[in-house]
Amino acid sequence: MAPQDQTLREKMWQEAVKFHGHSCPGLAIGARIALDFREDAGLSDRAEDEEIVALVETDACGVDGIQVILGCTAGKGNLWLQKRGKHVFTLFQRGAENVGRRYVWTASGRDGQAREDQTREDRIAFFLNAPKDQLYKVEAPRYPLPPEAAIYPSADCATCGEPTAEPQLRVREGKMVCLDCAGEPMTFSSRIIL
Repeated sequence: MAPQDQTLREKMWQEAVKFHGHSCPGLAIGARIALDFREDAGLSDRAEDEEIVALVETDACGVDGIQVILGCTAGKGNLWLQKRGKHVFTLFQRGAENVGRRYVWTASGRDGQAREDQTREDRIAFFLNAPKDQLYKVEAPRYPLPPEAAIYPSADCATCGEPTAEPQLRVREGKMVCLDCAGEPMTFSSRIIL
């Protein structure tokens, strides 16, 4: 890698640390995959809109690296979370070929590559700098490219008056009401899709 490229990677890593609030091995996992995807896909910048899409299978620290380095966010609709408990990141580049890659993190304390006896800083450095084949494998996506974000009109809930996106309204006693007023409980399921 050219020195200029390494400087850019270091700058982006520091941006991820600032966003996340601290440096940790988990953040390094997502940052490394995001940095390598940018390089593999020939991207020069993070997503302004939905040209890059991330489907992540964890809600751990690494997701913040994906957000900062690739520009994938819940608010833009290009960050999808499926809680599977795995450091797996499927990354797509929208376009004629809809390039997609599934990055499966394989480096762990049990396999001798990133050892439990390493310091936190050593693990971070290993995750950011080790050869790719010691850290993860790349596969074809298991899921299709998620659809582009939909924008829906809002309507006021007939009970509480709060503006609510139309798909989240329910008919109760002939009136359009929000999920809260319809009595649907807030749940924190093991499968969340943003």
